[in-house]
Amino acid sequence: MSSTSFESLQQLSEFSACEISDALIKLGFPNGGHIPDIQLVSPSGYSQAICGPAYTVEMVFSSDTSAPKLSSHFIDTAPAGTVIVINAPPSSVRLLLESDPRANESPLIAGKNAVWGGLMSAGAQARKTLGVVISGRCRDIQEHNSLGYPVFSRGRSTLGQSPFMRPSAINVPLEIHPHGAEESFPAVTVHPGDYIVADIDGVVCVPQRHVQKVVETARKGKEADERCMNDIKAGKGVQVTFKTHRG
Repeated sequence: MSSTSFESLQQLSEFSACEISDALIKLGFPNGGHIPDIQLVSPSGYSQAICGPAYTVEMVFSSDTSAPKLSSHFIDTAPAGTVIVINAPPSSVRLLLESDPRANESPLIAGKNAVWGGLMSAGAQARKTLGVVISGRCRDIQEHNSLGYPVFSRGRSTLGQSPFMRPSAINVPLEIHPHGAEESFPAVTVHPGDYIVADIDGVVCVPQRHVQKVVETARKGKEADERCMNDIKAGKGVQVTFKTHRG
C-alpha cells in the first residue's frame, strides 16, 4: 500500500458509515455510497468499524456455463488488509439444477443459499483480510463469532454455496442493486480498491478518486454534529440548534 493510500485509509477510519454517507450525499451521490440491507452478522456485539480497500468477487448461478471459472479459490488470492466484497445474484431468478433429473419437475428458487461459511472466514482471517461484505447470504454464524471475524450480509441460510452458485470473477467492478421492494434505490458500483467502511449501521463504498473530498466534507459534518449534540444536551432545542450549526 502506498503512503497516500495509507493516509487515506487512516483518515476515513475516523468516521462512521453514517458520517461518510452524509458526506457523499452532500457531494452529489444519490445513494450516499450506501449498500442497502447488508447488516453486521458477526462478531456478536461488535462495535468497531472495518475500513479498507475492496477486493471484489462476482458470483453467478451454477447453471451459467458461459461465465468464466476461477483457477484458484478467491480467498486464497485475497490480499491482506482488504475487505472482501461479494456480489451474489438476487433471489428473483429461478435456477434449474441440470444435474438433478427432477429439475424440470421441481425448479428451485435460487438466491436463498449462502455464499459464505465458517471455513471461508477462517481462510480469510488467515490471509489477514479485514472482513467480508456480502450482497447475499451467509451461514455458520457461531463459527464466525468464535473466530471474531467481521461478516456483513443480507441474511442467513442453512444452504451452502454449492450446487446453487459459484464465483466467476475477482477484481472486477461490481454493480450491486437493492433486492426486493427497494429496487428503485440507485445501484452502487464497487470498483476494486474503492474504500469500504462498514459498522453496526451498515456498509458504505467510497470511490478512490473522491476520498479526499469525502474526508474534508465528513470532517466538517462531524464537527457540526458535535456542536449540535452539545447544544441539544444543554436544552437549546433541536430546531434552533440545527439552524445554528447545520444551516
